[in-house]
Amino acid sequence: MAEPKHLAELETIEHRLRYLAPADLYAALWVDPSAQTLGQVFDHLRTLQHVLIDYVPRDVAQRPPCGPQIRHRWHRGSLLFTDLAGFTPLFAANAAAGQAGAEALLVILNDYFAQMVDLVSKAGGNLLEFTGDAMLVQFRHEAYQSEDGSAEMIQAVCAGLRMQRAMAPFAQLETAQGPLSLQMRLGIHPGPFVAADIGTPLRRAHVLLGPTVLAAKRTEGAGAVGRVCLSQTGCDRLTPAKAPFRLETNPAGGSLIIDDLSAETLGEYDLTLSRRRPPSSVLLDRSVPGLLGEIESSLQSLEPLASYLPRAVLQLLVNTAAARRIPPAFPTAAIAFVNLIGLPEAVDPNHPEDTDGIVSCFSTAFALINGAVERRGGILQKVSYHSAGSELLLHFGVLNGNTDAPQRAAETLLAIRAVVTRLRPPLRRGEPLPVTCHMGLTYGQVFAAEIGEPRGRREFNVLGDPVNTAARLMGQATPNQILLDAAAYRALALYDYPCTALGMRSLKGKALPQAVYSLAPE
Repeated sequence: MAEPKHLAELETIEHRLRYLAPADLYAALWVDPSAQTLGQVFDHLRTLQHVLIDYVPRDVAQRPPCGPQIRHRWHRGSLLFTDLAGFTPLFAANAAAGQAGAEALLVILNDYFAQMVDLVSKAGGNLLEFTGDAMLVQFRHEAYQSEDGSAEMIQAVCAGLRMQRAMAPFAQLETAQGPLSLQMRLGIHPGPFVAADIGTPLRRAHVLLGPTVLAAKRTEGAGAVGRVCLSQTGCDRLTPAKAPFRLETNPAGGSLIIDDLSAETLGEYDLTLSRRRPPSSVLLDRSVPGLLGEIESSLQSLEPLASYLPRAVLQLLVNTAAARRIPPAFPTAAIAFVNLIGLPEAVDPNHPEDTDGIVSCFSTAFALINGAVERRGGILQKVSYHSAGSELLLHFGVLNGNTDAPQRAAETLLAIRAVVTRLRPPLRRGEPLPVTCHMGLTYGQVFAAEIGEPRGRREFNVLGDPVNTAARLMGQATPNQILLDAAAYRALALYDYPCTALGMRSLKGKALPQAVYSLAPE
């Protein structure tokens, strides 16, 4: 047992362990605060720290926030977006096989992501996030020695070419429904952008803001599968004297790289990076005072990293830290996308004086929206990127199996609409900046899993047709409108929600027009 003089020290950290230790380990520590139990707590926290470092971008892992303040900074660089084509039929082919199908699908996805993450790292890129089956990578100007930004563009293009070449093994995947293929779109665009850490000490997000981010997303969307697409700005950076690439015009905009480089030429741009994870310290003092001090130090390192994860996902990681694995599943869930229009694209390098107010307003919106989601048992998975504004991916029922997930989601979207309409707009060039939201809601079976490198950069994520459909509905919504698919509409039929049928609409990725509804029109 711990001596009475040490019990006061334990009480000072007890409340901090409530969310970072499994319930049985927390209880064991409270009942028996011995050196043995404290050692188990320390070992758990050290393992959890390794897990969380792999869950956040490199910038956050290397320099986590040290207080409640919002931080942001202007950068220059090249942004690389990817998106997979062919995942929906692959999902359907494996979903019928239950847990065995989930495991098989996870093997394919993690093989894909592990190769992509490795190639990105070798090229010096910083993988910011996985969004479903998509990725966002930044090649920041500060890491390269070129005034005009050509060096990071060359690195980004080389990484993109290697990534497309690595897709060859996924061109023919054997499934129970016959051979299927995965292909990838990849777009690159350079320019200035803001990197910001927003939210509250309980829940933060690392986001990129500015027109450069949206242009990079549009470049990916305009690309061709199997190719590297550059925006016109990106093409202008790559003059023949600076890069060995040949270009051809992309009918949808920008240019496509002609991949005729030898393996030797393409390999000349590799970088050697420092290790992502710092080496573990050796615990020499396993006395009660020594262990209490090490646990306190571990908590100081862990808590800022933990704030970047939804609380429900954090709890899942806490409970599975020892196994270092979350089993994949095919839950039925309500999926929503919220497109926040006005703030993300408003930051302007020509008017940096407006940045503080815009970032602060975006942080306020994120914090209030996350509060509305968590109050109703949902998860705000992340802030991602759209061709206009920023997307927020929400889901209900993925981890807790709530049968009323559609109702919780509908209540949340109505609350979010109220939050956005009540936001105090920041000023841009002296004028109030209007902010609106566009929302889509679906209900159906999704794939939920820990996606990425099994022992490297990874995130818990949800993928599948309902996720894609929610994004398509969001894209068709008008300002402050909430669109539903037929499954969500039927699930809400038991509740007193006013809905309006909008008829049949064509949605990207759907062979036939789909029935669309509007929830509680304003």
